[in-house]
Amino acid sequence: MARAIAEAAQNGGAEVELSFFIEAEELGKYDAVIVGVPTYHHDMPMEMKRLFEEAAKKAVSLKAKVGAVFGSYGWSGEAPKLVLEIMEKKFEMKVPEPPLILRYTPDSDGLQKCRAFAKRISESLIRRA
Repeated sequence: MARAIAEAAQNGGAEVELSFFIEAEELGKYDAVIVGVPTYHHDMPMEMKRLFEEAAKKAVSLKAKVGAVFGSYGWSGEAPKLVLEIMEKKFEMKVPEPPLILRYTPDSDGLQKCRAFAKRISESLIRRA
């Protein structure tokens, strides 16, 4: 999912940095932050919680930056919604899209949804510029 989103955003003209791990302080240097998160036992992974707690503790400003979330799930799918709520309510990020949530590993239709998601996020950045 992340690769399909990154490639589509790049094809749309966005400069993309795809990372598995990032320090909380680094979040502030981007115009947009798109987070991929799986759902595990009706929640987000601890690493994701730590990232946002650390960003809050270090007063990383994400206000008015674009935020988006995608993720996969097997049973429930809550994690992307939880992360999006943190972005919107805690960090006051602009959230132009609801989270993209796909069940299991995406098939070709799911990957096409990832590409369309990235295109819409890229377009929202262009409109802001």
